[in-house]
Amino acid sequence: MGNRRTRDLMVRACYGCHSNEVEYPAYASIAPISWAIEQHVNQGRDEVNYSEFATNPGEAEESVEVILDGSMPPAYFTRFGLHPEARLTDDERNALVAGLRATPGLSDDEGDGDVRRR
Repeated sequence: MGNRRTRDLMVRACYGCHSNEVEYPAYASIAPISWAIEQHVNQGRDEVNYSEFATNPGEAEESVEVILDGSMPPAYFTRFGLHPEARLTDDERNALVAGLRATPGLSDDEGDGDVRRR
């Protein structure tokens, strides 16, 4: 996927829910929190699982759109300081979007939007 920087940003910001490489926090083994987390991860993987992109791209073409419109990562995922790795600066978001646009199958977005304009 794209260049090394794109992959690093994707792993950092997206793989927490959209991959087979989810690293669960310690509290993820405590019910009922564990149920909510598992549901969230399953839902994320159902939309797009970047670990399986080559064989099952899912909704990968919407990746740029959801980053630009601010719906990814969802606010609750980073609220209260949770998952700080998923918080990208505007420059990091712009680099990620540019890399995704250059990756076949990961963008149906033809515009050249800048996350600072959202």
